[in-house]
Amino acid sequence: MDAIASTTSLIGRRPLCGVSARRRQDGGQQKLFSVSAPRRSSRVFWFSPVKALAMEVTKEANWSKEGSKISIDRVWPPPNKADNPSLHNPLRRLERMGCGWLGVILEWEGVIVEDDASLEKQAWLMLAQEEGKSPPPSFLLRRIEGMKNEQAISEVLCWCRDPSQLRRLSSRKEEIFQGLHGGFYQLRPGSQEFISALANHNIPIALASTRPTKHLQAAIESAGVKGSFEAIVTAEDVYRGKPDPEMFEYAAQLLNFIPERCIVFGNSNSTVEAAHDAKMKCVAVASKHPVYELGAADLVIRRLDELSIVDLKNLADIESPEFGSPEPEPEMEEEPQTATTAVAVDDIFW
Repeated sequence: MDAIASTTSLIGRRPLCGVSARRRQDGGQQKLFSVSAPRRSSRVFWFSPVKALAMEVTKEANWSKEGSKISIDRVWPPPNKADNPSLHNPLRRLERMGCGWLGVILEWEGVIVEDDASLEKQAWLMLAQEEGKSPPPSFLLRRIEGMKNEQAISEVLCWCRDPSQLRRLSSRKEEIFQGLHGGFYQLRPGSQEFISALANHNIPIALASTRPTKHLQAAIESAGVKGSFEAIVTAEDVYRGKPDPEMFEYAAQLLNFIPERCIVFGNSNSTVEAAHDAKMKCVAVASKHPVYELGAADLVIRRLDELSIVDLKNLADIESPEFGSPEPEPEMEEEPQTATTAVAVDDIFW
């Protein structure tokens, strides 16, 4: 508008066709005024420069809008984030913008069902007695908590490294554990309600466990939560267990989410370490350890139904340079070094 106004002004341009101008002296100041109006036939010449300029301004404005739109589309939304442009259904895209961008990864024992840590320790002690090995001390049993059996036997207990023997010992340990457990799984209070709330908001759920697939499938059917998980990760799907983040990263890949969009629920510090290494938020469930021992987690709860969907969305709020330009760090000004002695001045001079 300023460009059009400056063009149509008589002061901003030379006189048009049909307009004459002269200067007069008033009080020592020269003023420019028009003495004749434009003729009717010159009205076309009067409006043509204005119209042309208006068309150019309009074209430039449209181009700037298109250019800004293209630049915005390139920056946001990034692929595999809150929005998915490949979804042509607008209602589905709106649903994804609400809660569909959030993924939840749940552990099995201690989070969904009750966990009896004494059975795990007893299974390892019985296996050591059968194989003629020295019983592992308590600190080693705490260290192998959540690991794959092969990883615990070869790297922590150091019983053997032969792949065939590792598979045999791992399978035998699971048989002992299942015999002690009895195959009865009890859901923790609030876990069924939490899973139902996630399903009502269309939040995908992945189940991660270091148990073998056949034992985990039987446990899911026994607990009555079959069909509640979009993805299941077991011991056969990963090479290493916790505290390695491989299990959670693979679960996020199966959910088709980036790790930053997933929240892990576990009950041990090894889970917290693995989740943070995978760049995921972690919620610790104080089912086996006291609350003060799980302080490294982003949030500590006792039951799953203590959290709401709003709490999950606030917890998944991402603070990463990938999702926005970080604030520049203030640069500290260096104080000029002043020479205090004559020797220092000579050193600087030479």
